[in-house]
Amino acid sequence: MLTPASLRCWQSLGRRRGFLLLQTCRVTGTQNRTIVGAAAGVAEGEKKLKTFDDLPGPSLLNNIYWVFLRGYLLYSHDLQIIFKKKYGPMWKTSMGLQKTVNVADVDLIEAILRQEGKYPMRTDMDLWKVHRNMRDLAYGPFTEEGHRWHTLRKVLNKRMLLPQEAVLYTGSVNEVVTDFLLRLDEMRKESPSGVMVNDLPNALYRFAFEGISYILFETRIGCLKNQIPAETQNFIKSIADMMKYNIIIVLLPQWTNDILPFFKYYIESWDNIFNFGKKLIDQKIQTIQDRLECGEEVKGEYLTYLLSSGELTPKEVYGSVAELLLAGVDTTSNTMSWALYNLAQNTEIQDQLYKEVTGIVPGETIPTAEDIAKMPLLKAVIKETLRMFPVVPINARVAVENDIILGDFCFPKGTLFALAHYLTGREDGNFPDPNKFIPQRWFRDERVKNNPFSSIPFGYGVRACVGRRIAELEMHLALSRIMQKYEVKPDPKGGNIRAMARLVLAPNKPINLQFLKRMPLSPS
Repeated sequence: MLTPASLRCWQSLGRRRGFLLLQTCRVTGTQNRTIVGAAAGVAEGEKKLKTFDDLPGPSLLNNIYWVFLRGYLLYSHDLQIIFKKKYGPMWKTSMGLQKTVNVADVDLIEAILRQEGKYPMRTDMDLWKVHRNMRDLAYGPFTEEGHRWHTLRKVLNKRMLLPQEAVLYTGSVNEVVTDFLLRLDEMRKESPSGVMVNDLPNALYRFAFEGISYILFETRIGCLKNQIPAETQNFIKSIADMMKYNIIIVLLPQWTNDILPFFKYYIESWDNIFNFGKKLIDQKIQTIQDRLECGEEVKGEYLTYLLSSGELTPKEVYGSVAELLLAGVDTTSNTMSWALYNLAQNTEIQDQLYKEVTGIVPGETIPTAEDIAKMPLLKAVIKETLRMFPVVPINARVAVENDIILGDFCFPKGTLFALAHYLTGREDGNFPDPNKFIPQRWFRDERVKNNPFSSIPFGYGVRACVGRRIAELEMHLALSRIMQKYEVKPDPKGGNIRAMARLVLAPNKPINLQFLKRMPLSPS
């Protein structure tokens, strides 16, 4: 007997089978055949569609065993590989009331994303909404959904998303890179060897934080000073605390919020984040008002645009800037950490990159965005790093507009899908020698013909990362200038470093690297 959900899926597929055949014609391999087969089966009245209950997957106890007893809580990306071998390209997991369809096949992931509709939805921000609702604050680009999200994103995309708009921030980013290089020199001198930079990810986090803050707030906040201002230090700590308590609260029953202190600390952390941002935004509002009263032209970059465009209220600016700030730090800092770690392990690639950079910007010339466009290996290093170490190893989507058809399966509206991006970037069928760092695989004449959804570290479609172009600009400028100045070598005592999944994919221990001053290349 059909359940209401499966009956609705059956009817939905019958109505949409012609559309689906057209919609999935670009999907290759087995997935194309299975979707076609499902549609043909319905047409002949022979095939009964499967539902969530028909999927394989670990029981609740088995899932708890892997996540907690086997220690995969912080290595969920590795668990993707284990579960795919055990259950196939799709499996179900249930934790409490949350039921998830895990998808670990690039063609299936493409099929989901191409059916996501005008207002794609993810569910990983519910706890952030709790704080906004408690404090009567506006949602931002990560907490807002539906038509209101779409309207907000259209405003936020301006001055940020297009490559020609990101170029406007080249001067600001290079100013921060210059200070970061000075900070690296100080850190080298502080080490016994005079060349070691200890805990490089922390230094890069401070760089990324200063860079995105300078763009969003249009003011420096002192992250790269030897003594970080107390307000800024508290701001940085509040973000780390919020992330930490977010993970703890998600794992605990809701009734513990009134008993244990974690929820209180979580809310206090968010309060500190918003208060810091509000203070800087209010200062900019006052500056704009003072200029207008004096009849002066209002000039500025991103924050000035948001405040003077008339498209957002100050309350909406507070909520949006806070969320954009958080999204703009880990992408740059984590990717740069992994890129330098891999370059240190691969001296031949690093030497090639050094020659490419110095061939375009010799000596201590500061590169521009136009210079970066002439450095294919530099851009390939970042792409390869993001393939191997995507900032978010698992993305999520909720079916919000239509039922989702995947092969013999139909999933009704409201189904949560977990998309295993880390796994698809590490599969041999998508990338030969997937565990090797080979930036040249991204060169136009060496590209493997694979599904482009095999590596989508910035997401896809209208819900793709709004700060992608800014993050790329920061990474390209910083990495090129580091290569100009230093040869990077591993820490002799460092050992192997694994990726660990918190909210983002980060090193499981500090990355320490030697930064040796470059000797100028001899004329050939």
